[in-house]
Amino acid sequence: MKITVIGTGYVGLVTGACLAEMGNDVLCLDLDEGKIRILREGGIPIHEPGLQVMVQRNVASGRLNFTTDIEASVAFGELQFIAVGTPPDEDGSADLQYVLSAARNIGRHMDGYKVVIDKSTVPVGTGDKVRAAIREELAGRGLEVSSMPFDVVSNPEFLKEGAAVEDFMRPDRIVIGADSDRAIGIMRELYAPFIRNHDRVIVMDVRSAELTKYAANAMLATRISFMNELANLADDLGADIEQIRIGIGSDPRIGFHFLYPGCGYGGSCFPKDVQALIRTADEGGRKLKVLHAVEEANAAQKHVLLDKIRAQFGSDLGGKTFALWGLAFKPNTDDMREASSRVVIEGLWRMGARVRAYDPVAMDEARRIYGNDDRLSYAGSPQEALSGADALVIVTEWKEFRVPNFDAIKRSLRRPVIFDGRNLYAPEQMRKRGIEYFAIGRR
Repeated sequence: MKITVIGTGYVGLVTGACLAEMGNDVLCLDLDEGKIRILREGGIPIHEPGLQVMVQRNVASGRLNFTTDIEASVAFGELQFIAVGTPPDEDGSADLQYVLSAARNIGRHMDGYKVVIDKSTVPVGTGDKVRAAIREELAGRGLEVSSMPFDVVSNPEFLKEGAAVEDFMRPDRIVIGADSDRAIGIMRELYAPFIRNHDRVIVMDVRSAELTKYAANAMLATRISFMNELANLADDLGADIEQIRIGIGSDPRIGFHFLYPGCGYGGSCFPKDVQALIRTADEGGRKLKVLHAVEEANAAQKHVLLDKIRAQFGSDLGGKTFALWGLAFKPNTDDMREASSRVVIEGLWRMGARVRAYDPVAMDEARRIYGNDDRLSYAGSPQEALSGADALVIVTEWKEFRVPNFDAIKRSLRRPVIFDGRNLYAPEQMRKRGIEYFAIGRR
């Protein structure tokens, strides 16, 4: 198949590369000339395991190409994936200007049947707006839809940053929202190579597909905030949230996924999607009380480590340095959008402290965000971050932090204390090693 992917951000690049990997001819459009130059030269603008090798392989084969030419991109693919950003607007709602701009470009230049696929995470009703935008452009060209047919499909992505290539190549479900048998047939054909062992395609109407994406992320965010609330209660009551997690997760109706408490969720999806779903409901006059609480609980949870630090060191941290392990919002990505690390860093600064940080891949992103602020320095290794620091703060659960040299930690810190926002270690083992250990809901 010939496929155009509009947008070479996280979703667009993964989508384009994985579709090319299955033998399709893919042209990715982006208006950022610098980004397209990087991609043509074999680089990628994001960190995602396995993605760069896949991009390079398919560029070399000629199946994957990149362009800034809008007209050429519309002419290329019968399938037009819209995978542009939908950043939160000032009121938290999704900003659809890039989605609708892409739709208008399609309507302005299309010269035959197109399947226009919303891959971006968009509010309910966006499919209708995309369809209207294309029709408006066709009308401006003096064309009727009957003479220039097209279909609009909602095909939300369910990619986890850090495992996106694996998720796309081996999906647990493929949601197709469409009201056209022709479009449904084409989408089934497109995804058939990804689901050869058994059918994972779920077909529904467009609006239900749009809401499914938001509902999935909102449910996962709810589980995280619920566990964080329980962990804080466990702290108050002297209980151990890890034992509680095992106790409730053993119930098959609940399961273990997303039951790990921590210092709050971040990234490009959960915060934005929860806010957008809340705003969508508010606009319709319905208050989603649970999601308001989820958002409130998560905002508060990002300050829990600061509260624990304040309880041990006081509010005046002038002259103190804190080692920080982890900057990305989760492992295997350099994404710091809505990351808990940013709340911790800026909170420590407000109390007068300096921060020495280490992250395997996100330090360039931190430099981009914070510039040359001399209150933040960067270490070349976890051990280097510790040298002479007053305490260690763990914010991201990178694998290399799971089994560190605890004796070296104890020797390097001025005070042997760890504030662990991801519950990586067993409290009893820390006590035996003579390390003060403050985790989330661990006794």
